[in-house]
Amino acid sequence: MADNDGQWERGLIEKLATEALKEQRRARRWGIFWKLLTFTYLTVVIAMAVDWRSGDSKGGKHTALVEVQGVIGPGTESSADKVMLALQSAFEDKNTQGVVMRINSPGGSPVQAQNIYDEMRRLRLKYPNIPLYAVVEDLCASGGYYVAAAADKIYVAKGSIVGSIGVRMDNFGVVGLMEKLGVERRLITAGKNKALLDPFLPEDPAHKQIAVDLITEIHNQFIAAVREGRGKRLKETPDMFSGLIWSGVKSVDLGLADGIGGLDYVAREVIKAEDVVDFTQKENIAEKFARRFGAGAMSSLLEFSAKTGLTIR
Repeated sequence: MADNDGQWERGLIEKLATEALKEQRRARRWGIFWKLLTFTYLTVVIAMAVDWRSGDSKGGKHTALVEVQGVIGPGTESSADKVMLALQSAFEDKNTQGVVMRINSPGGSPVQAQNIYDEMRRLRLKYPNIPLYAVVEDLCASGGYYVAAAADKIYVAKGSIVGSIGVRMDNFGVVGLMEKLGVERRLITAGKNKALLDPFLPEDPAHKQIAVDLITEIHNQFIAAVREGRGKRLKETPDMFSGLIWSGVKSVDLGLADGIGGLDYVAREVIKAEDVVDFTQKENIAEKFARRFGAGAMSSLLEFSAKTGLTIR
């Protein structure tokens, strides 16, 4: 009987010890979780509170830089909203001696490019003593050149690709493929042009002409903007507005650009303010965290929830 009592007591002690260890592990996990949660919260708060603009004026005379990188379009790093806000901040800074738009873009939305162009022209009228230059890196094509044309002068590298003054509308047709697969297109519309350029229907010459007229109108707006921006410097040729591209050297010969030079050259030799301050509206740490790590963080949180019994509702 004494042996049975002893075994029962040892079993109870072992069970209590095991539960105590489990409780310690749970407490440790919760401690880690709350520390990580607190760290994440503080990081986001600090990121939102601090201005992460890469270049802040230190009080001296400077050249203001605004980057136009990649595709120009809504939601991109070179959206009209971001570029226009950067330009406004650059011109408003009392120590700005000149503004440089550094462009490396294949183009994008004609509307977004036109909005940037118009804002550049507006700011030059509002701040007549602050010059605005465009500096081309590898590529300044289509909408990228649309934007550059509003600058007082355009500087390029010898090997830059410049031009592509044209408009395109992409479409495709899969009627033949549908016939081979035995698929029948059934479309009901109100309005005879509602199915304009539908890829699942045979091409309609009348619809095609409507599209051609539309992009021709936009193309003419583009040409007018280039002529307005470049003025008498432009040496027009029959193929200048045909969508062709040229090297940086050739673009200078054609009057599409004014000279060879990069950002440092323009800041030092043209604007005479070697200190460059970047006003580009860049993605802040909070945005990067949300975009790049949001999905991974949620996955880890769900895994932690499954292990600890934490419920996310």
